[in-house]
Amino acid sequence: MNGRIERHGLQVDAGLATFIDSQVLEPLGLVPDAFWQGFAALVDRFAPVNRALLAKRDAMQQAIDDWHRARAGKPIDMAEYRAFLTQIGYLVPEPEDFLIGTANVDPEIATMAGPQLVVPVLNDRFVLNAANARWGSLYDAFYGTDALDAPPARPGGYDKARGAAVVAAGREFLDATFPLAGTSWSDWDGAGDPPLADPAQLAGRKSGGLLLANNGLHVEIVLDRSHPVGADDKAGIADIVMEAALTTIVDLEDSVAAVDAEDKLLAYRNWLGLMRGDLAASFEKGGRTLTRTLEADREWTATGGAPMVLPGRSLLFVRNVGHLMTNPAILLPDGGEIPEGIMDAVITSAIACHDLKGLGRYRNSRAGSVYIVKPKMHGPEECGFANDLFDAVEDLLGLARHTVKVGVMDEERRTSANLAACIHAVKDRVVFINTGFLDRTGDEIHTSMQAGAMIRKGAIKGSGWIAAYEKRNVCIGLRHGLSGKAQIGKGMWAAPDMMHDMLEQKVAHPKTGANTAWVPSPTAATLHAMHYHQVPVFALREEVAKEPVPGLDALLTIPLAEGTNWSAEEVREELDNNAQGLLGYVVRWIDQGVGCSKVPDINDVGLMEDRATLRISSQHMANWLLHGVASAEQVMDSLKRMAAKVDAQNADDPLYEPMAGRWVESFAFRAACDLVFKGVEQPNGYTEPLLHAWRLKKKAAMAKVAEPA
Repeated sequence: MNGRIERHGLQVDAGLATFIDSQVLEPLGLVPDAFWQGFAALVDRFAPVNRALLAKRDAMQQAIDDWHRARAGKPIDMAEYRAFLTQIGYLVPEPEDFLIGTANVDPEIATMAGPQLVVPVLNDRFVLNAANARWGSLYDAFYGTDALDAPPARPGGYDKARGAAVVAAGREFLDATFPLAGTSWSDWDGAGDPPLADPAQLAGRKSGGLLLANNGLHVEIVLDRSHPVGADDKAGIADIVMEAALTTIVDLEDSVAAVDAEDKLLAYRNWLGLMRGDLAASFEKGGRTLTRTLEADREWTATGGAPMVLPGRSLLFVRNVGHLMTNPAILLPDGGEIPEGIMDAVITSAIACHDLKGLGRYRNSRAGSVYIVKPKMHGPEECGFANDLFDAVEDLLGLARHTVKVGVMDEERRTSANLAACIHAVKDRVVFINTGFLDRTGDEIHTSMQAGAMIRKGAIKGSGWIAAYEKRNVCIGLRHGLSGKAQIGKGMWAAPDMMHDMLEQKVAHPKTGANTAWVPSPTAATLHAMHYHQVPVFALREEVAKEPVPGLDALLTIPLAEGTNWSAEEVREELDNNAQGLLGYVVRWIDQGVGCSKVPDINDVGLMEDRATLRISSQHMANWLLHGVASAEQVMDSLKRMAAKVDAQNADDPLYEPMAGRWVESFAFRAACDLVFKGVEQPNGYTEPLLHAWRLKKKAAMAKVAEPA
């Protein structure tokens, strides 16, 4: 145990305090005592407001629950429903016409279109992979995935037949994106510059490479006849390297299991390593120890002869936690835990000052901004609170107003219903709005929990409210001037092993006018980048902006089953699907502290799971339990049978602790049960309070076992 150090009334974990003083503040030339005095005053000002906003959430949810109970069994009259939501402040008036005033935004966010990664901050190797995913090999992405309509690579070394299919696919991409005059890339012999139909697409040259540009994105043609692939290629092309993940969100929230000072300190250390450019990760591969670091910038000679430097790394956002959770890393004068979102805002911004002051090896923001994604905000008042908090952080750190930018996750029902007002609340610092279908669905279920039984989870994806939600997000963002100043984003492709399907389906995201969308891996980013060559997003927006904004009635239509009578087999099937996904995620979260990973689903297909997917599964089961679609006995039967299945799926993991038959001993199984059986009473249906409580119990038990006899 580190113990605590008192700092102006705050009881700070000693390890965290030492880290902030010596590694964050000292290089910045900031006096620790003045910083902590200001930090304490900031917490004293904002913590009570934070608590009041959470109380307002609870009061509003109670009013909605009571309204639905009073109308049990009656159809919802939309005019009456909207009047009620307005009366309780859930719906607020639309602001007058306005345009955002955000300035000093990097082009990756404001004027470019491309993939975005989200990566858990606690895993240094994953973080480095994501930061380095600005550039990715298209040949590797084709060769190592199911993206091609071709047989998979044979084991045992390089498969030349597979390689030929990869090269052919690469040539198809080049012909479609960078057509040659009177010939094709398959016929080009590599002599001189390729005869591009549009010579302006040739952006630069260097020894062994050509740089092409289309729709604001670059593609490098690697020319190397000494390479095994280039040696067999008519033009000597050894690879096609895509500019891919333009931006990455370094995540302190949904994809991590950070419950105490130990976890938060690791998170902040890794964020500092990124801002200073000295983060490194060593790991074993093929019997060798490898070390990964951040990639350098890429140097070219532009076609006019001038030197040209392109970023070698993804532009980094940092996602703070939302307003709900507290953390024991710092205790308040009354002994309570600090609101974690306030702590994150101060510390991640202070760390980012290392980048602003040019103290690191590389620059993240060339425009001089700090980019913070703020999740799980409910409505414009909470967005305004974040804006005020960031004002105070800037004052504490001596930063110019609106240096700290904000990305607003449009993932809660009250936010999507009042999106224009939410944007207005942060109009001079907003750089990002992004739909989050998974959390948004969890909030949809919980908000209307008392209205009746919901349709099956898979059917919710086809609900009318989702189409309205996705469309409104883009249209409202464009109407208020985000284009050219901020990102409009779309959600995650959750199946990292299904790249063929991703290539067929995810092109729909840029076609909406969104200039970014989430992908689950650097490889997926490389492949998804092709979609932004196909779709000229910024030109497309001119047409999207003319389309009408879907009304609130469609958005507020609740996905109720309305008297559907499912068979016993259908109920069991739905419960099993939810229970298996829930258990597969929770067991890693509680027992191993893994906040995001590829988890096999009930059909053994690996899907990326985080707390948002868990929120849907647990809330859906709680809803069916509440309304008598399933009994407690049926739910428990599914949980126990699926525990055995999840155990079998993880049989090869030496760190895995089985759940089946250990119904009391397994903290993970008990946490999963709580998430369902206590789901109705969880604040807004969030899973964090229960997950954190059970993870802390698990860590305490592990520490006790590790104590010397």
